[in-house]
Amino acid sequence: MSTRFNYDRLVELYAQYDMTPSASEVQGMLTGLIATGSDAKSNELMILMSDLAYDGQGLPVELENLLQQQAEEIEHSLGDEELGYRLLLPEDTTPLSDRLSALAGWVNAFLVGYGVNQENMTNLSGDLKEAIEDMVELAKVEFTDDGDEEEERAYFEIVEYLRISAMMCYAELGRNEQPANQPPKILH
Repeated sequence: MSTRFNYDRLVELYAQYDMTPSASEVQGMLTGLIATGSDAKSNELMILMSDLAYDGQGLPVELENLLQQQAEEIEHSLGDEELGYRLLLPEDTTPLSDRLSALAGWVNAFLVGYGVNQENMTNLSGDLKEAIEDMVELAKVEFTDDGDEEEERAYFEIVEYLRISAMMCYAELGRNEQPANQPPKILH
């Protein structure tokens, strides 16, 4: 993913709008929604993000524009032949405990976005079903940080697995056309 949306800058921008979810969680939600068929350029996506990330309030124009740009970049990078999608997480120099917290937030938020568009897993490929089940299990884990090299390596392996899983989800579900006459999902 392009450095245009870096973690620290988005933390600052979202704080200006009193967004409850973290920058990682917002990206996880957007990714889950887009990877399961929401159109990044649609007004329906912004309605969903208002419900999911802004307590159902109308999004300020500037925030909506920022989310729209981020959604379009996510959609582009998920379909990138160069496998350009990257999870939005704190820099590697950030303490591992903070990175693990952001990672847990990303996973939970991805599953929220995924759940909005996917009601069951019966039609998923075996690989994607396994990846989603792994994400559900990861969402239950309480990460600990002993600060050793083995945990750092495990963190990077999990990040890479989630990155590939998100792209696999998009390849299987996100490119499917949604019916044009389908009304937007309102969560409140």
